[in-house]
Amino acid sequence: MLNERAKILLKTLVERYIHEGQPVGSRSLAKFSGLDLSPATIRNVMTDLEEMGYVASPHTSAGRMPTALGYRFFVDSLLIVKSLDETQITTLANQMHPDNPSRLANVTSQLLSDLTQFVGVVMTPRRAGGAVFRHIEFMALTEKRILLILVTPEGDVQNRIIFTDSVYSQSDLIEAGNFLNQNYAGCTLEEIRTRIQRELVQLRHDMTRLMNAAIEAGSDAFRESSETVIISGEHKLLDIRDLSENLAGLKKLFELFERKSKLLQLMELSRQAHGVKIFIGGESDATVLEEVSVVMAPYEIEGEVVGTVGVIGPRRMAYERIIPIVDITARLFSSNLAQH
Repeated sequence: MLNERAKILLKTLVERYIHEGQPVGSRSLAKFSGLDLSPATIRNVMTDLEEMGYVASPHTSAGRMPTALGYRFFVDSLLIVKSLDETQITTLANQMHPDNPSRLANVTSQLLSDLTQFVGVVMTPRRAGGAVFRHIEFMALTEKRILLILVTPEGDVQNRIIFTDSVYSQSDLIEAGNFLNQNYAGCTLEEIRTRIQRELVQLRHDMTRLMNAAIEAGSDAFRESSETVIISGEHKLLDIRDLSENLAGLKKLFELFERKSKLLQLMELSRQAHGVKIFIGGESDATVLEEVSVVMAPYEIEGEVVGTVGVIGPRRMAYERIIPIVDITARLFSSNLAQH
């Protein structure tokens, strides 16, 4: 447990290090902490903090810098988050109004990158219970080629071509679409798959085959489009001194962006969190670098958490500014998706 004096000095050290990017000495701590302490007393407290693993002393300097443990204590116990004012929120909201969810995810990712000068990431909507459709249509292309059109509750449109053995008239296709929309809209395709055999006995066998084909094609379409991560601003990491000096580490980070699987695992963890989730340094395998932090927040559609948004940047980031940006962006993203 840290006493109040040690907490104030640690908070001051982290804030000065984030601001200046240089190890912080006792003179700077005396100036900015507001404590009336002698340099010797400050050095003693710093020695205690170093022994506890909260700060480290580089060989080239008498000053100290926060460790991952120091950042974690700062974020969890000492940080005072600065709320965005109404003007900033309005400005942010005005930039998030494209007319389709796919474009909205790209805009949001880029917006997060522009606002923070780090990497912006958005995990596109994925419902825990599987792919859900709001509306379905069949359109005849040729005698045995049918275009399947699926619309999700978020407004995304998926198209697939179905090759059939039977010939269907346009009235058959309209009948099939109406039946599915009236009886199954809002259900997941997996739910429909389990119900379809026992509930469609009243339809002709060839119509049942058409609907089974539609479920298979729809599942493939949603599977291909699910779990997508939109990433913006990767190049901005090259301008951050803390990261650009570690080329081997940067290479690992860019491989993470390219493969996305570990990043998805991290975003899935954040999807299960309440509010903003912060990963500092090596706390997660997905961050791959000690010098990297990830700030994520989940977003909802109709009360269900379906994805996350966030930023990836240096461990030395202004958390009090980044956290509310990510939090408000997640809320605005939810609000915009709800309108589609």
